Amino acid sequence: MTTLPGMQTSRFLLFRRLIIFVLAGLLIYYHIFTLCDLYLGAGTSAHTTFEYVQSILRVVITLSLLLVVFGKRWALCGMWAGITGLIATHYWAHFGNLPVDFTLGRHPLSYLKGLIFPTIITLAFHTSSQVGDSNADA
Repeated sequence: MTTLPGMQTSRFLLFRRLIIFVLAGLLIYYHIFTLCDLYLGAGTSAHTTFEYVQSILRVVITLSLLLVVFGKRWALCGMWAGITGLIATHYWAHFGNLPVDFTLGRHPLSYLKGLIFPTIITLAFHTSSQVGDSNADA
């Protein structure tokens, strides 16, 4: 028989894992959709170095998020490295005057919005692993 604090801990843990699953799922979907649109969509067949760098970072983000969903704590480092690199490429495009459309009319600080989901995922992961998740480091 479970006690009331045990049930509350279980619900808390389930809620945190649900947050991780939903946000990571949205990011995985977005990055895979963006990659498919870039390489399978109706565009030019010649891609720039900028697009290749962003593609590699999107693959790193996607793979690390999949590992985060499966409870691998070390994958958070890969997620953060990929997100930071992707934001850096946005600044490269913004201040390097690259011929991309997403920089038109944007404030330089707007690219930092990309840190919101990873921050929530990291906080939820750490909180859920402290509540009694013994295999989070496995």
